[in-house]
Amino acid sequence: MSDPQVLSFRPKADQYVWTFGGAAPAARVAPGAVLELWTEDCFAGRVRGKDDLVSQVCEFPYLNPQTGPFYVEGAEPGDTLAVHLVSIEPSRDWAASTTVPLFGALTSTHLTATLQDPLPEVVWIWELDRSRRSCRFSARDSGFTAELPMSPMHGTIGVAPANLEVRSALVPDAFGGNMDTPEMRAGVTCYLGVNVPGGLLSIGDGHARQGEGETCGVAVECAMNTVLAVDLLKGLATPWPRIESDTHIMSAGSARPLEDAFRIAQADLVRWVAQDWRLSELDAYQFITQAVEAPLANVCDTNYTSVAKLRKDWLGGGVATMRGAHERLKEIARAYRG
Repeated sequence: MSDPQVLSFRPKADQYVWTFGGAAPAARVAPGAVLELWTEDCFAGRVRGKDDLVSQVCEFPYLNPQTGPFYVEGAEPGDTLAVHLVSIEPSRDWAASTTVPLFGALTSTHLTATLQDPLPEVVWIWELDRSRRSCRFSARDSGFTAELPMSPMHGTIGVAPANLEVRSALVPDAFGGNMDTPEMRAGVTCYLGVNVPGGLLSIGDGHARQGEGETCGVAVECAMNTVLAVDLLKGLATPWPRIESDTHIMSAGSARPLEDAFRIAQADLVRWVAQDWRLSELDAYQFITQAVEAPLANVCDTNYTSVAKLRKDWLGGGVATMRGAHERLKEIARAYRG
């Protein structure tokens, strides 16, 4: 395989975008290209110490700065972008997390108002040891410390929405966006349905690690050096974001209430398996009911996100789902690495 086109892009402060849709492309790339990107954390790098409260150093709604968007040549509505995450590496030795008043899964919110006082705003700075691949937690109110394995991921990846919509980078939906699933890690391929010419792919919101559900609303947030390989699947529509790893296929649904996000992901996985493995929808429904995993992504954002996850080896071999894009993009990644 010949060497792929490589684009390196580190945004300046005024080049970040805060929405999916509504922004001019930062660059144009051809299918098969590799993108070497730098992404800022969800706070735009402004939370650097325990005294940097989000309410004081950040300006809502300017959170979750996105790197992009990138116009993929030839992409048209009804196509699919296949985005392979070659590598995701924290670019700093620290990361930040925080509680935010009226935000999170275990507190009152603007939508679920109660007479309880909001939780206090508290910042935790996590120490990252990139050589040992660890994240060190230090309690604020005691001497407790703990070390958790680093598991870098991206909270946001998406394309411009359909119907001329412009959506905040805080929102997950059918276009992708702020899904906050730990499954969006190096080695997977994400499939996103194209809604506008060029697709307009953006990425951001790096997490050194995150538990399922992102319960308090904030992960271990950090800037990232990320490498992507991008392909284009012409004439293949993907209604909701899909993810493929070496071992699993996954669908992501985003909505409120949570059961609707669950239903979207499960129904999309049923239709995916029925189509590519040539099953009736009822047979696929029965099989997936007994075989699926359902990890939560987030239960705190504007929409919640649920993932439906299925082992590929239980489906048997010989099927190149999504036109074999995952394996093809892995070949591009190997050529890039030399």
